[in-house]
Amino acid sequence: MRLEEYWGVGPKTRETLVDELGREAAIRAIESGDVRALADAGLARGRATRILRRATGGAGMDILSTSDARSAYKELLDLAVEHAVTQRAADRIRVLTPLDGREAMESRLDDVLAARDAWADLAEADRTAVLEAYERYDERDGSEHAAVEAALALLEAGVDSGPFAAIADLEAETLAKAAEALAALDGGRVRDGADAELDRLRDDLGAIEDMDANALALIDDLRSAGVHDAEGFRQSFEDHVLNETDATIDRVRDAMPTDATDATDFVGGTLRTLRSDLTEAVDEREQAVASDLEETLETARDAIDRAVAAVDDIALHLSLARFALEYDCTRPVFVESEARSGSEDESARTGRTDDAAVSVVNARNLTLAAHDGESVQPVTYGLGEHGVTSVPEGVGSVPGDQRVAVLTGANSGGKTTLLETLCQVVLLATMGLPVPADRAEVTPVDSLVFHRRHASFNAGVLESTLKSIVPPLSTGGRTLMLVDEFEAITEPGSAADLLHGLVTLSVDREALGVFVTHLADDLEPLPPEARVDGIFAEGLNPDLELLVDYQPRFDTVGRSTPEFIVSRLVANAGDRSERAGFETLAEAVGDEVVQRTLADARWTTGE
Repeated sequence: MRLEEYWGVGPKTRETLVDELGREAAIRAIESGDVRALADAGLARGRATRILRRATGGAGMDILSTSDARSAYKELLDLAVEHAVTQRAADRIRVLTPLDGREAMESRLDDVLAARDAWADLAEADRTAVLEAYERYDERDGSEHAAVEAALALLEAGVDSGPFAAIADLEAETLAKAAEALAALDGGRVRDGADAELDRLRDDLGAIEDMDANALALIDDLRSAGVHDAEGFRQSFEDHVLNETDATIDRVRDAMPTDATDATDFVGGTLRTLRSDLTEAVDEREQAVASDLEETLETARDAIDRAVAAVDDIALHLSLARFALEYDCTRPVFVESEARSGSEDESARTGRTDDAAVSVVNARNLTLAAHDGESVQPVTYGLGEHGVTSVPEGVGSVPGDQRVAVLTGANSGGKTTLLETLCQVVLLATMGLPVPADRAEVTPVDSLVFHRRHASFNAGVLESTLKSIVPPLSTGGRTLMLVDEFEAITEPGSAADLLHGLVTLSVDREALGVFVTHLADDLEPLPPEARVDGIFAEGLNPDLELLVDYQPRFDTVGRSTPEFIVSRLVANAGDRSERAGFETLAEAVGDEVVQRTLADARWTTGE
């Protein structure tokens, strides 16, 4: 395969990868999702990540039909990366994509949930030992030596079941020998400390090289000690060499020239011969030691390769397990009926081609949870043929089986957050990851259309938005529409007509969808297959903060509550003239309502 056939690899990128890695190594790096290899070759890390997402999960990336869907996907990965135990695991998380096929989703869920349960069951001391092993792994740049050392640390910690089972049958003694050999070798060279004899020879060679570099000073030192005749000089020089090195007396004497004309010639000739002899001895010893080490590594090669793969996979699953535990995530239920594989009886009975659902029970928005923790109110919601049988107190009824809903209600009422929460749940499920809900049902979709509110009446924005959200409905695949305040990009009259058309098109195409709007009354009559849900503000607290029940009520139109906002403005007015202006607005929305709201909030003006 040519490198240019991979998404994002043009001639310039191909040239960079070939120059730095070589063609075959570059292809291996792309196929294995190795962000670090591409980044080390000179690609920007973000670009490397985008290339690998497409190379390893192109079909999954095609599910993300809008820029907002892609942004939500990246936000989820950023949250998961915060729990990575190694840099390599963080890189692998960044290239995770929605999966193409339920079997792949279930398989990854099995691995992640097994890791979650195993991690939750570990004693605190064992967790610390595992994390420290991976810290050392990162400090050594994830090398083979680091991986083998990490595997040994995991074995020593006794974590050899569940996600750690991959290292359970690795022989510790073999890995220990391999670790010693890997520690001793550095690019074919033997490191200092690996062999005592080699270290001794290297030390002797270094000492001789130092003497040779300072031969004239050495001669002066010997003469200043009172040595003047040739035999005395020869003996003093011999003693000096023997004292400064571990060379044998025979080696030193054999190196001394017999035809030297003076002291300089004698010392220089001796040191040159010793340096040559010792260099040859070092090379021979290093070759012999390296050969033994490489033989050890060859014998242990299978164990090393298995340790590298196991440590890497465990790190990924452990990172995702920590993410799942942090947000109390659970396994989603995938909803796909027999009709999807050709059951005509079901489609004839229901008039639908298959069952489909997106539902959540006590779902938490991860973006809010990451900042506000337990203060996030969980919500229950359902579209399609879901299994939601109970709802929070005060909601009144469970959601119907309509696949399309129009969500209405108060400003700052959590409507956008609900869309984002549903988007997060569907994305995580299709990526084969647990979801932040007590229970969730998900039908894998072919297109995820997530559109956040974009306030602009620019005609180009309207056109580009329609071009991004309408085509997925026309492809014939399963689509999930999550559209927030479409009316913000055009004038209200046209917005209501266009939004009604989108709802109708979604119903006709049997899509799943939630459309957030303040124009519910203008959309009547909706298709009978769509329903209207509402979120309600309940007043102001003593601090004049809006009290909102973020749990939608089904088949109920939510109302904007301007009286609450106006009440707050009246109460917070800075002077009499300002207050008078807001009181005029209070009369417009109903002065009695505003006064009652202020009273309920137990507000006193101080006058």
